[in-house]
Amino acid sequence: MVARLCGWPHRFLGLAVSGGRVVADVAARQTRSPAFRRRSLLRRRRSRVAASLAALLGAIVIAGALDVATTTPASAQAFTYNPHHTRPVPPPPKNDGQMLVQATEVDYDYNNQRISAVGSVQLFYNGTSVEADKVIYDQKTKRLHAEGNIRMTDAEGKITYANIMDLSDDYRDGFVDSLRVDTADATRMAAARADRSGGNYTVFDNGVYTACAPCKDDPKKPPLWQVKGARIIHDQTEKMLYFENAQIEFFGVPMAYLPYFSTPDPTVKRKSGFLMPSFTSYTAFGYGVEVPYYFAIAPDMDATFDPRFTTKQGVLLQGEFRQRLSNGSYQVKLYGIDQTDPGAFAGLPGDRQFRGGIDTKGQFALNDKWVWGWDGVAMSDYYFFSDYRLAQYKDPYGSFLSLYTEAVSQLYLTGVGNRSFFDARAIYYLSFSGNQSQVPVVAPVIDYNNVINSPILGGEFSYKTNFTNLTRDTAVFDAVTTAASTSGLCSTTSADPMARVPSQCLLRGMPGTYTRFTAEAQWRKSYTDQFGEIWTPFVSLRGDAINADISNQPGVSNYLPVGDTQTVRLMPTVGFEYRYPFINVQPWGTTTIEPIAQVIIRPNEPDAGKLPNEDAQSMVFDTSNLFSVDKFSGYDRVEGGSRANVGVQATTQFDHGGSIKAMFGQSYQLFGLNSFAVADVTNTGVDSGLQNAASDYVTSLAYSPNRTYTFSVRARMDEATWNVNRFEAQGTANFDRWSVSLMYGDYAAQPQLGYLTRREGILTSGSVKVATNWVVQGAARWDLVANKINQYVIGAGYVDDCFVLAANYVTSYTYQAGTTPPVLSHAFMFQIGLRTIAQTSASSSSAGVQ
Repeated sequence: MVARLCGWPHRFLGLAVSGGRVVADVAARQTRSPAFRRRSLLRRRRSRVAASLAALLGAIVIAGALDVATTTPASAQAFTYNPHHTRPVPPPPKNDGQMLVQATEVDYDYNNQRISAVGSVQLFYNGTSVEADKVIYDQKTKRLHAEGNIRMTDAEGKITYANIMDLSDDYRDGFVDSLRVDTADATRMAAARADRSGGNYTVFDNGVYTACAPCKDDPKKPPLWQVKGARIIHDQTEKMLYFENAQIEFFGVPMAYLPYFSTPDPTVKRKSGFLMPSFTSYTAFGYGVEVPYYFAIAPDMDATFDPRFTTKQGVLLQGEFRQRLSNGSYQVKLYGIDQTDPGAFAGLPGDRQFRGGIDTKGQFALNDKWVWGWDGVAMSDYYFFSDYRLAQYKDPYGSFLSLYTEAVSQLYLTGVGNRSFFDARAIYYLSFSGNQSQVPVVAPVIDYNNVINSPILGGEFSYKTNFTNLTRDTAVFDAVTTAASTSGLCSTTSADPMARVPSQCLLRGMPGTYTRFTAEAQWRKSYTDQFGEIWTPFVSLRGDAINADISNQPGVSNYLPVGDTQTVRLMPTVGFEYRYPFINVQPWGTTTIEPIAQVIIRPNEPDAGKLPNEDAQSMVFDTSNLFSVDKFSGYDRVEGGSRANVGVQATTQFDHGGSIKAMFGQSYQLFGLNSFAVADVTNTGVDSGLQNAASDYVTSLAYSPNRTYTFSVRARMDEATWNVNRFEAQGTANFDRWSVSLMYGDYAAQPQLGYLTRREGILTSGSVKVATNWVVQGAARWDLVANKINQYVIGAGYVDDCFVLAANYVTSYTYQAGTTPPVLSHAFMFQIGLRTIAQTSASSSSAGVQ
C-alpha cells in the first residue's frame, strides 16, 4: 500500500455532555423543555461532480457496501482528507512583451530569425518560465520549441514537465510530448502527448488524472487511485474535463469502466451538475436513493434539488435555495411527499396523505457590531423529520448522547460593543414528542449587559437587564416518587388530577403567561495593601417586576396562586471579599496559596418558593460557583439571606511546563432565610448541598503535567458524614498515534428532584492510529448501576491526502410519539471519497416504526 506521510488529525468524537458532566440517567424526561435553549447550526460543505461520474462511483458503493447509505454527515466527526500543502499563486506579472533568456550558450541566426539557447536554459516571458536543455525561438513563425528536461511554470503556478514542447509564443497552440502537469492545488495529470489549440482546448492522449501524491520511495508506482482516459479534453473556457474510454484504477488495478464522462476541472469551486448519489434504508419508508442536482444560479446564489425515491412511500421531494448577500446569507429548504401507504403509520402522526416541512435560517450584519437573523422550522406533523431521517436525523453522530426534544424557530438581534452586549429574540419550540401544548413560546427574551468604561468612585460599575415573556398552554408536571411515576399521577391524562401535589410531582412549567423584567446594578473595587492582601468591597441592587397570569388547571393551585398576580421584589446586597496570596518561588517553579473569604449581607428572598421558576431549574454546587454572589443559574430565583463563603486555592506553575490547581471550600448561611432550603415548584436548591446552615464541602483538583495529559477531579462531600454526594473525574491523553478521554460520574440519589437511586456511569472516547493512514475510533457510555453499555460508536477508516474510506456503527436515541420513552436505535454509516472528484456516504438504520 502506498505510504502517506501526512499525520491523522486526532480528534475526539463530539459527545454531548451536560455541563462537562457525565449524564448517567439515560431515560431523560420528555416533558422537560428549558425556556431558553439556543443552538448553533452547522453549515454543510458540498462537493460538485458530473452525472456520469456520480453514477460510476455510486455503482462502486452499491457493489462494495451492500445495504448502506445517506448523505455525508455535517458534523466534524466524519473522516476528512489529511491537509495538503498548496503552492501560493504568484501575483499577476506585467505583460510587457519582453522575453528574457539565460543559458550556457545563445546563438542568433539573423538570416532565419532564430534564437537558439543551449545548456541550462531559462526563459521568462509574460509571467511564464521555461527551463530546458535546449530552446529554439523562431521569430518568423513565433514558435517556441524546447527539448530535454522541460519544466514550464505558468502565471497561475501550474507546472508542466515534458521531453518535447512546441508552442506558439503566446502558448495558445502547439503540442507537448511525454508531459506531466502539477497544479497548485496538488492535482496531477500525465499523457503521452498533448495538443493545444485556440488557447482554450488541450487534448491529452492516453491521459491520467489523480489528486494523489506520488510514492516517494517509488515514484513510478501507481498512485492509490487514478482516472485513465484514451483521450482527456480540457476546455478552459467551460473549465471542464471530458474523459473518453475512461477507467478508474486503484493501485493500478482497473475497478470500473465508462465510455465517457465529464467533471469540472480542479479549479472549479461550484458548477451546476449532479452530486454524488446517496442510499438509505429505514423501516418507515424502506429503501431510498437520492441523486441531487446542484444549480449554480449566480455567483451569489445556488440551489439543490434532491428527490428521494423510496420503495414504500413514493417520492420525497426536497429542495434547498441559498443566497449570499453583501451583509449576510440565508437559505430555505422545503420537503414534501404524497405518501403511497399512509397506513404504514397507523395510529401515529404520519398516518396522513401529504407530509412536508420547511427549514430556513439566515443571518445579516447591520454593521460591525450588530447582526440579526432567524431560524425557522415547520412540519405537517411533529414526527416527519424522524420518519424520513431528515435534518439532524441524517447524522447518526448528531444524536449520540443527545436527546432531540424540539426544533427551534427564532428571530434574533444581537449587538456586541467593547464592554457591552445586547441580545433580543423570540423563540418557538416545535416539540418532537407531541407535547406541543407543554412547550413555551418565548416572545421576547431581551438581555443587555454593560460595563462603564470610566471608574466610578474609583471602582468598576456595571449593570444588566433582562426582560422575559413566555406563554404555555398546558402545565408540565414531573413525577418524583415511584408511585407517581408508575401510576402516571403527574401526566396530563391522569385519572386523578388532584393527586398532583408537591409531595408527588414537580411543576416544571406553569400554564399561562409569565412576564418578568429584571434590572441589576453592581459596583466593586479592589485594594491591595502593603502586605499584599487584596480587599474587594462590592454592592449591588437588583429589582424584579413580575406579572403571572396562571391558568387554573387541575393541580396547579397546589403550587402557585392561579389568576393574574403582580409582584415586585428588591434585593440589595453589600459584600466584602478578602484574598491573601502567599507566593513561594523555587528553582522548579512557583506556588501560590491563596486563602479566600467572602461575606455577603442582604435581606431574605422575597416570596421565596411562591413564584414561577422557568429559567433557574438547574442547580449544581461546586468550586466553580462557590464564590458567586448569586448561585442560582437564572433570574427567576434570587439568592437571599446573609452568607459567608470561605476556601483556599493553591496553584503551582512548573518552570518546564505543567501546572496544578486545587481548591477547597465551604459556604455558611449566617442569618436570615436560606433560599436553598426553600422548596419551590421545582425543588431547585433542595438537596443541592447548600440547604443546610453549613454547606457540603466542595473541592476540585486539576493537573496538567504537559500538553499530553490533563486530569481533573470535582467532588462534593456531606458536611457531617463526609460521604461523597457528587464525584466527577476526567482524564485526557493525546499522543501522536492515539488519544483517549475518560469521564467518571457518581451522584447520590436526590429523591426530592426525582432521582430516586444513585447514578453512576463512565463516558469514554478515543482514537488509535494503528498504521500510517489507518485509524480506529470509538466512544461509549457505561451505566454502572444497570451494568450495561447503553450507547456507543465504533468506527474505522483509511485517510490520506486524496482518499477516504471509512465505516462507523452508531447507537443513538430516537423519539417516539406521545409519552413513549425514547428508543435506542442502530445505524451503520459508510463513507468513500476521492479528492476533487467525488465523495459520498451511505447508512442504514433501524428503530421506531415497524
